[in-house]
Formats: sequence, C-alpha cells, structure tokens
Amino acid sequence: MLIIRGPRMGAYNEPEVKILDVTIEVWGDFACFSPPYSKVERLTYPFPTPSAARGIFSAIYAKPKEFVWEIRRIEVLSDIQYISFKRNEVKAKVSNKPIFTDEERTQRQTVALKDVRYRITAEIVPRAAFVGRERQLYEQAMRRIRSGKCFFQPSLGLREFVAYFEESDGTQPAKKINMDIGWMVYDVFDLHDFSVSKKTKPKLSLFHAVLKDGVLEVPPYDSPEVVKGEDVNC
Repeated sequence: MLIIRGPRMGAYNEPEVKILDVTIEVWGDFACFSPPYSKVERLTYPFPTPSAARGIFSAIYAKPKEFVWEIRRIEVLSDIQYISFKRNEVKAKVSNKPIFTDEERTQRQTVALKDVRYRITAEIVPRAAFVGRERQLYEQAMRRIRSGKCFFQPSLGLREFVAYFEESDGTQPAKKINMDIGWMVYDVFDLHDFSVSKKTKPKLSLFHAVLKDGVLEVPPYDSPEVVKGEDVNC
C-alpha cells in the first residue's frame, strides 16, 4: 500500500515533495527480536525493533548509496505468544581456522515469539547525494513487493525464522494491546553512514517504545526522541 502522507523538503533542499509511505504485512511461524545484551541467552522483545523492520524492507529493496528505509509505524496483528526452547550452537566465530564442533558446542536458551503477523509502514529517505526522482524509488519498491521479489529472504530476527511478506490492504485491525516496554533499540548503526562494512563499529540508538492499541509509532531517526550513543564495542 502506497500512501501520500504530507510534504517535506526534497534532496538538495529542493522544493517540498510529497512524503510517500510504503506499507507491507509480514508474518511467520517464529520471531526473535533480542536486544544486544541478550545475544547469548536470547530473550525477545514482544514486537519488532525498527532495526529489524528496516532489515525486512532492505531485504526486499535496497540502494544504500541512494536512500535508507526509515520505519514509521509497526502494528501487531496477532496475539503476542511466547515459546521457549534450547538449541545446540557453536561458540566459536567463523574464521579460516577449522572448528571442532565437539569442543565448541554449547546449549543455549531462546525465548521467541510464535505465529506472528505485523503491518509495517516505512518511508524512503534519500541520501544527500541522491540524483533522480524519489517517485521512481517508490515505484521500484512497490513492483518488487507486489511480485514477491527480494534480494534475499527476509527474516524475523534470526536468519532461520523466515519472514513472508505482501502488500498490505490495511483491512485487518491491530490487536488491542497496550504495553510500555521502556527503552528499546532503534538501530545499531548510524543511518547517516552508508559505508557499512565488517570493520564498521556499531553506534547504538534507543527510543521509548509504547504500544498503544497494538500500534507502535516510531519517531524519525533525527528526532530528539531518539537517543544516540557513542561507538559501542561488541
């Protein structure tokens, strides 16, 4: 679903352009949106972080040097249900050296979500160096969404938790769930820096997440509501 929301300044301080919102619905059997401090024994947030939602849109359509997806709204369309399980995992990081699984194997606990469905609304924010018409970016994004194309399969927090997506018609109501979870991860990278590589250090940002009647309103990245920290060593 493509919605005209209102005017804002265009790239290069051009005259005001209409803001367009892209809305999709995503669903899956399992999801796990764990904060950075629980990456070993995983404990999920009750709904997606803006960073996880941005990852879904970027899996469908991305041009990092031209624009960045900015999440505007996340709606919870199914009941929040948890599931707990243990998995055998490998402690060592992937490298050129051989890994002996019998020595590196460990059992870890995961608290995830099950039978999830969300409606996510996002906006395309062009980079300062973008040359072209924003409308073209939206048209390309909608063509990919409607045809089910993606650069790689989107996921719901963990790569093995597959996310399915489609264009939203906006008819399914959000669940009447009210929840204040306090500070939530907004993103783990500086959205103004598109030169993300393996050597790029994370730069954590947080915001106060309040779910009202199943709807999470996400402030813009440059909003004072988003608290940005210094480089974080992970």
